[in-house]
Parts: sequence; structure tokens; C-alpha cells
Amino acid sequence: METLADAGYDVLLLDVEMPGVSGLDVAEALKQHPHPPLVMMLMTFQRPGYVRRALEAGARACITKDSPVGEIAAAVRRVAAGELLFSGQQVRLAMEPGDSPLSKRECDVLRAARFHDTLADIAEYLHLPVSTVSNYITAAIAKTASRSRGQAIRIARDRGRS
Repeated sequence: METLADAGYDVLLLDVEMPGVSGLDVAEALKQHPHPPLVMMLMTFQRPGYVRRALEAGARACITKDSPVGEIAAAVRRVAAGELLFSGQQVRLAMEPGDSPLSKRECDVLRAARFHDTLADIAEYLHLPVSTVSNYITAAIAKTASRSRGQAIRIARDRGRS
């Protein structure tokens, strides 16, 4: 993230669904830097949790992937000029209930579980003991009233937390 913040970019167009790390996580990390680039989020669906997290992370716009290329290019220019590009519908979505009951660490574990199959792989990726990963997944399943790890991942993702 540091190289992105220090690379001198004016505007970054980040995909919510990037492999290995969410564009929302990148945006949150970038806002810790003294002079972060302006961030725009690209998403397939405008889920309430995604829009809320984008706003919280300081994103200047949320655009769907099915937007015409010309509209995306125009939006980048408008954001570079200092505009915020959130529609009334996006603001309403961000205000909808749906906060996740999950802790940040439980979200981290579920996010890692999307890309790593076994508890051992998740533990290695996050530098945690396997038993700790198992406890976080068990807690996430209970908090989301899920029946499985996969269902907990989907619920957390739909709420913009994984």
C-alpha cells in the first residue's frame, strides 16, 4: 500500500473484488498516509455494506463495472477535479441497516478463507495459530447465524465486511 500512496497517483480506481485483498481494504490503508491519492471504487453490485465502507474509507466515488467506459473515464476526470460522485441512491444504501456483528479480526479471517481452503492455509497466511483461526471462524458462523463457513463468508461479503 505504501508504494501506491507514495507513487504520485492522483486518482486510483480500485476494484472491490481484487484477488487476495479487497479494494476497500486498500482504500482504508491508503487513508493513513499523509497525502493519499483520491480513490474511486469499482464494484459489480452496489451492496449497502460496500458503499458504506467505501465512504468510510474516503472514496470519492462508487461506480459499477457495467458502466460504459466513457462514463468511467469522465468520472475519473471529475474526481481528479475535486468532485464527489455519490448518487442519492448510493447514500441511501450506505445508510441502510446491515452492520456486521463481526469483529475486524473475524472479518479478516473470513476474507482470507475466501482464498485459502484449509484452516492451516488461513493460519499461515494471517500468521495465526490454527486454533485461533478455528475459533474466529466458529464465532463468525455463530454471529451471522450461518450453518457453514461458506455461508458466513457470503453474509459478511454481502454486508461489505469480507
